[in-house]
Amino acid sequence: MQDKPLLIAGKQYSSRLLVGSGKYKDLAQTREATLAAGADIITVAIRRVNIGQDPHAPSLLDYVPPHEFTILPNTAGCYTAKDAVYTLQMARELLNGHKLVKLEVLGDEKTLFPNMPETLVAARELVKDGFDVMVYCSDDPIQARMLEDIGCCAVMPLASLIGSGMGILNPWNLSLIIEQSNVPVLVDAGVGTASDAAIAMELGCDGVLMNTAIAAAGDPVRMARAMKLGVQAGREAFLAGRMPRRFAASPSSPMAGRLA
Repeated sequence: MQDKPLLIAGKQYSSRLLVGSGKYKDLAQTREATLAAGADIITVAIRRVNIGQDPHAPSLLDYVPPHEFTILPNTAGCYTAKDAVYTLQMARELLNGHKLVKLEVLGDEKTLFPNMPETLVAARELVKDGFDVMVYCSDDPIQARMLEDIGCCAVMPLASLIGSGMGILNPWNLSLIIEQSNVPVLVDAGVGTASDAAIAMELGCDGVLMNTAIAAAGDPVRMARAMKLGVQAGREAFLAGRMPRRFAASPSSPMAGRLA
């Protein structure tokens, strides 16, 4: 199978690994890990990271400038559609009309699970307002289809809880979403290590977004490199097509045609 480029809202990206910008020891490490990951897109929590809101504090954009990376503002910390829409409208002003955003509306502070009714409301408003919306959602194929029908440019179902590192808990639901979707499907939340990223890509996901798995590693920069390789390996395996599973052994050196 021939590969196709990752295309989000009409723009082509060379890397299928998207990374976050939080939880690093400092902004210099954020940049180093982002470069090691080979990421084109870095997501930024507008409520937590300075990209110009505070002119007297260091800005993330000094370390990962928009001319090098695609900045993806997100609504982490928002629990209502109203707050999420306002946050992204503010981000658009700070980033000179930037349209590509990541929507997430959370249900509670304990699980950080998406509040899907509020997410759907916010998605409708943002699409109507001209945003290109990538959206964090539950791994429910029906909800994913509704978000695509609204006009979201990518759906981003969670693999497991944000920051949990538990990996992909329901590959069957992800497979259903991938099978039906006409927009990119990117796993968002729950990846813990490179094998999790590889599994997501082997399932046929178009990409993976992660933050904690890299930033909370013992060596974030090395883990960023590992994640890059995991995503690449998983994509290659998906394109190659795995061998069928069998319930009996099948020798790699068959007896037929042997010399003696």
